[in-house]
Amino acid sequence: MIISLSQPEFSPEARQDKIHGAVTVNCIVDQHGLPVDVHVVRGLGHGLDEKAVEAVKQYRFRPAMENGKPVAVYLDIEVNFETF
Repeated sequence: MIISLSQPEFSPEARQDKIHGAVTVNCIVDQHGLPVDVHVVRGLGHGLDEKAVEAVKQYRFRPAMENGKPVAVYLDIEVNFETF
């Protein structure tokens, strides 16, 4: 569960070319709720992939629990770039 998220910024190139859509990133949410090993699975280019990764690295999560203990999990996150 996301407890804090950062809105991604449009890159100047994407804003100029009016590029929009979604970037899918994958990461591991560690036992402290921090995203690690953040990487693009499906990108848009035009600088938006990097902006999506920057945003997700600032997210904070409530850690997943297993048998009452926090555990790391893999997670796919869709970062939307819809408005300029």
